[in-house]
Amino acid sequence: MFQHLLVVLDPNQEEQKALSRALHLARLQPARLTLFLSIYDFAYEMTTMLSGEEREQMRQSLVADREQWIQGCLEKFDVSQHRIEICVQWHHRPFEAIIRKAIESDCDLIVKGTRKHDTLHSVIFTPTDWHLLRKAPCPVLLVKDRDWPQHGSVLAAVNAGSDSEVHQTLNERITKAAGYISKKLNSHLHLVNCYPGAPAAIAVEIPEFDTHQYQVSVREHHELALAEVARKVDVEFTGLHLREGMPDNEIPKVAKELDAELVVLGTIGRTGITAALLGNTAEHVIEQLDCDLLAIKPEGFRSPLAKE
Repeated sequence: MFQHLLVVLDPNQEEQKALSRALHLARLQPARLTLFLSIYDFAYEMTTMLSGEEREQMRQSLVADREQWIQGCLEKFDVSQHRIEICVQWHHRPFEAIIRKAIESDCDLIVKGTRKHDTLHSVIFTPTDWHLLRKAPCPVLLVKDRDWPQHGSVLAAVNAGSDSEVHQTLNERITKAAGYISKKLNSHLHLVNCYPGAPAAIAVEIPEFDTHQYQVSVREHHELALAEVARKVDVEFTGLHLREGMPDNEIPKVAKELDAELVVLGTIGRTGITAALLGNTAEHVIEQLDCDLLAIKPEGFRSPLAKE
């Protein structure tokens, strides 16, 4: 499923979690790895005492130094069986450099590590992370500190109750991706779907409204829809979980209960004012997860950075 991985390295981190995870994936199935690093120093662009040619030579020197650093990172691993390319680019917007490289190289998956706050022991998500979730042309795997053990748990989160064709096809892509990784890891695969509760204001404004019957009907609808999502794919699920509440809250709870090593969900990839107002479920969920997150794009998604 993932045959060409774009692995985003972080020179500010001692441990390259993305590289470790990408090599793990490459051991599970044959895959080509492109190790990518975007660097930039504004001071070099502002050095007026140097000619354009001299500035270019300095940039190339820095690029070569970073390439040597990546080679040093690889020495910690046995990479004799893997096809690996190294790419260091001078670019002032890391997310744009990553996305353009993914497009140019036709990558199947972007793998990027997350950063941990030194004092709060929580994960910091950078603007680059958010841009990748919204604009990357392919799935994005954001890696935390947890390992991927055999016989663990993988959780796929879907929007089963939606009539939208976009969501229905996205559900199928999510379950197939989760099923594929779960099979490779010999993991237990779980499926979760959330549904909203009855608006409290309805009971006040319409006294004759039967909130209990409404809840029963909504639950039954989502229960059938969840079973249908599971039936449509040739994947064996250990458990189907139906939760009342917002996905932002319930998905992390289920992941914690299962001690999942990976959550797979979809992101529609809203950008601009729509994203600012509505946000994306993936972005709200990931901050509360204590495991890796694989964000899947809908079928036909086109990155806003892709050239016509």
